[in-house]
Amino acid sequence: MPIKFEIGEVVELKKNHPCGGNTFEIMRIGMDFRIKCFTCDKQLWIERAELERRLKKHISKDEAKK
Repeated sequence: MPIKFEIGEVVELKKNHPCGGNTFEIMRIGMDFRIKCFTCDKQLWIERAELERRLKKHISKDEAKK
C-alpha cells in the first residue's frame, strides 16, 4: 500500500542532495513527484517508488527551517 503524501509536506530523505541538504518539500503528487530542496531551492522530479524507498521521516515545516 502506498504511503500517503500531501502537497506542502516536508520529508527527510536518506540520501543527501548534492548541495548537502536532505530535507525536501513536496510540490506535486502523482506518478512522479516534484520536490524542492530546502537548502538550495532546486526542484527535482522523482518517481513515487524511489521517494518511498528513500524516505527517512516526515517532519514539520518549522523543524525543517532550523
